[in-house]
Amino acid sequence: MKKKKLIIVVAILVLLTGCTKSLTDGDKKRVINETTGQNLTANIICLPENDELLAEYTKYEEFMDVKLEDLPKCSAMKVYDAKAYNGLWVQLFVRPLAWLIIKLGKIVGNYGLSVMIIGLIIRLILMPFTAKTMRQQEELRKAQPELARLEKKYENKNDQESMMQKSQETLMIYKKYNINPMSSCLVSFLQLPLFFAFLEAINRVPAIFENYFWKFQLGTTPLYGIRAGNYYYILLIVVIVLFTLLSFSNNMKNMSGSSEQLKQTKFMTIFMTIFIGIASIQLPSAIALYWGVINAFTVIQQFIFKKRGI
Repeated sequence: MKKKKLIIVVAILVLLTGCTKSLTDGDKKRVINETTGQNLTANIICLPENDELLAEYTKYEEFMDVKLEDLPKCSAMKVYDAKAYNGLWVQLFVRPLAWLIIKLGKIVGNYGLSVMIIGLIIRLILMPFTAKTMRQQEELRKAQPELARLEKKYENKNDQESMMQKSQETLMIYKKYNINPMSSCLVSFLQLPLFFAFLEAINRVPAIFENYFWKFQLGTTPLYGIRAGNYYYILLIVVIVLFTLLSFSNNMKNMSGSSEQLKQTKFMTIFMTIFIGIASIQLPSAIALYWGVINAFTVIQQFIFKKRGI
C-alpha cells in the first residue's frame, strides 16, 4: 500500500510541474496565430524560426512566462538545459521529446513525418508489453468460467470471512492461469503520459507550428482548417475515428466477461470513439497525425498477433 501511495504522489508531482499556458494580452484575451488559428503559448521552450511568428511573440513578451532572450532557436535547442529548468515533467518528458522531434525532423525534412516516425518507434518498443497484455487477455478468457462459478458461489455472502476466502480463491485461479491483473493496464499506463508529452512538446515548440505535412499545417486544428476551406482535414478526422474504432473493436473481441459486462464495454467503445473523434477536431494536426498513425499500427499489430496465436 505504501508503494502505491508513493507512486501516486510522485506521478502527481511530475504531472503538475509544467503545463502549457496560453498567451494572453493585457485584456486577458488569448493571442491567436492568424496563420494557424492556434493559441500562442506563454511558456515556449525555444524560439520560432519564422521571423513573423517571432515578431508576434516579441510583441507580447511582457505577458509571457519566459524571456525570449534566454531561449535558443528551436533548431539549436538542447536535450537538457539547466538554465531553462521548469519542472520535472518538462525536463524528463517534454524537452527530450521536443528535441527528438526537432532533430529527426531536420533529418527527414518534415516535423510531421518526424512525429509519426517517433510514434511508430515508441509502439515498436512497447510491442513486447502489448503481446504480454494480449496473452493475459486470452488467459483471462480461459479462466472466465471458473471466475463465474466463484462469483455465483459467493453471490449472497458479504461477511468479511467470505470476502477474504473469495479473494484467496480468486488469486488461486489467477495463479493457475498465470494472470497478473496489473499487466493488462501497463501499455495504457505507459501510453497516456507519452500522449500528453507529445501534446506538450508540440504546443511549446513554435517551429513545429510553421511546418506542413502534405495538406496539413501542423499547428492548425482540423476545425480551423475546415473553416478556412481546407476540406482535407475531414479525411484526417475520418482516419483517426476509423482506426480508433478498429483498435477498440479488436480489443473488445479479446475480452471476456458476462453479457452485461460486454454490453458495457461495447458502450464504452462507442463512447470513447466519439469522444476521441470530437477531441481530434480541436487538437493540433501534428497530434492528430500521431494518434492516427499509432492506432493504424495497433490494428496491424493486433492482426499479426492474432495470426501468430499470441
